Amino acid sequence: MSYVVEAAIAIEDKGAAATRGWFRIDPGQCRTVLQGALPGETLYLHARALPVYGGSPLPQAGHADFCVAADTFVLPATQSCNRSGQRIARFTAIKPSETEKGLTAYLAEDAEYTDEQARDAGIQRLLVIAGYDANPIDGTRAAKTDVALAQFIADNRLENTAAGRKDFFDVLMAAAQKPNSAGFAWCNETRNVVMAALGVEEQGTVVTRGWYRVAPGKCLRPDLTDKPRRLYSFGEAIGANGLPIKDAARAAGPGVSWGGATILCTRNVKFELSDHKDCAGSGLTSTGFATVELTGSGTTVQFK
Repeated sequence: MSYVVEAAIAIEDKGAAATRGWFRIDPGQCRTVLQGALPGETLYLHARALPVYGGSPLPQAGHADFCVAADTFVLPATQSCNRSGQRIARFTAIKPSETEKGLTAYLAEDAEYTDEQARDAGIQRLLVIAGYDANPIDGTRAAKTDVALAQFIADNRLENTAAGRKDFFDVLMAAAQKPNSAGFAWCNETRNVVMAALGVEEQGTVVTRGWYRVAPGKCLRPDLTDKPRRLYSFGEAIGANGLPIKDAARAAGPGVSWGGATILCTRNVKFELSDHKDCAGSGLTSTGFATVELTGSGTTVQFK
């Protein structure tokens, strides 16, 4: 899977059940949870994604309910929870397969990733949560992912080979919980999707790029190959139909666009533009961008 998960197991034998957990499993990795032959008649599994992902993306359907605890636990009698810190969780009965690694049960997504693809998708997913544009999350190491990963490594002053470290998911999760720590990021505090555009000064001219999709409640860090001192930012809320929310809605609720006095060119579809002399004459849209001065400690533009 492309998520860092924690798993718990339940062993049922002759009507009695015991549970133990949590076993952390990183994307594309295996974790030994039992040694030797399987004890008991039936083995059950419960898995949960870590809180950094927001609401758990894992289905909570299953075959039986057993007790778990918040932290590492071994519970000998688990049909009912009668102590503080314990709760009932839904477990699924499993039949591990015989492999060269021994008896193995797999957690998988519809994408059916290989181990390597699961790790790459897991890195992409946490980069996006941390505010870097590594979309789409597909387990493919294309140029866009490489740029986002290189920016993350530079922002966090890591060695170039950091992505291969065993603790790299720890580093990613720490960054995902504080996305404004370095560089530039947009953070969307509204209930609408915001499409954002960026202007960067390159070799004496301003290059605008868009659109970047910033989901509600999320941050996104656009790819910046250099470290400019000044950027230009524009954001526009879109409705459920994918179209911009009209300015008339402003009086009835929060802002629907975020810009400024610097006029630069954009277009409705994905773009990269460097000529801003006559937007309308070129079939483009004149858009007011806000000037953003970057600071060494990190700069965030908030859509509220």
